[in-house]
Amino acid sequence: MGTARYGHAGAGTQTEALAFGGYDGTPGPRVATEEYNGTSWSGGGNLPFDNYGAGGCGTQTAGLNFGGSDPSPAVIATTEEYDGSTWTTGGTMGTARYFPGSAGIQTAALAAGGTDGTTFTGATEEYDGSAWTAGGSLGTTRARSAGAGIQTAALNFGGDLPGNTGATEEYDGSTWTTGGTMNVARRLFSGGFGIQTLAIAAGGFTTPGTPGVNNVEEYNGATWTTSPATLSTARSYGIGGGTNSAGIIFGGRKVGTPTFAPETEEWTGPGALTTKTLTVS
Repeated sequence: MGTARYGHAGAGTQTEALAFGGYDGTPGPRVATEEYNGTSWSGGGNLPFDNYGAGGCGTQTAGLNFGGSDPSPAVIATTEEYDGSTWTTGGTMGTARYFPGSAGIQTAALAAGGTDGTTFTGATEEYDGSAWTAGGSLGTTRARSAGAGIQTAALNFGGDLPGNTGATEEYDGSTWTTGGTMNVARRLFSGGFGIQTLAIAAGGFTTPGTPGVNNVEEYNGATWTTSPATLSTARSYGIGGGTNSAGIIFGGRKVGTPTFAPETEEWTGPGALTTKTLTVS
């Protein structure tokens, strides 16, 4: 990536991904947007304000950014929509939060859980392209989880209670039910992708003082299994996109110097991750 960062949001697929906002080590969150074409990252239209820990979903030409943390006020409820070049204001969320689990597309999005920095919530909201409405609450209140799937068939897994969890929940458009528990409890910070019955969890935070792990797990709609593939760059806060057979992880926080991860990895599995050397334009 052109800007190594973590706490960013993202959207899209393995060949058309979108990264926006986040923190790059300088004071305050960032506004930069980058677009991935399967080979390299290039600059897109900037967010209208600095944002960190927002939810994100959609596609490269129809992306969605919601909630997050802005220097003033600290936690926000705003929504921004991306058309491939420019961000415009959308509907306001009912519950201001950052680090929600995210799923869906720009006109049918889902935000589940999150925190205002002090209190954790299980609140779920659904977006129809103009307004947010309340959905069924998570059974396990959490933030920093990962999401996958669509608004009416979503998955929420991992996260912070506070404290790491491996709990998984499945959404049918109105109610969350318990799914299989992950083998490694972790705060995923959106490091997941796929659909409700074929999902991937990659990396995450498991131990204080350790920025990230390289463990990968695969979900079949009932149980999680440890993948033989591992991330080449162990990380937390990585953003995922794509499908069970063609996924992507980008950015995050890693062990070593620098601690901010510009690396992009592509999933060609089940059971396979590849690292690409990228040029930045």
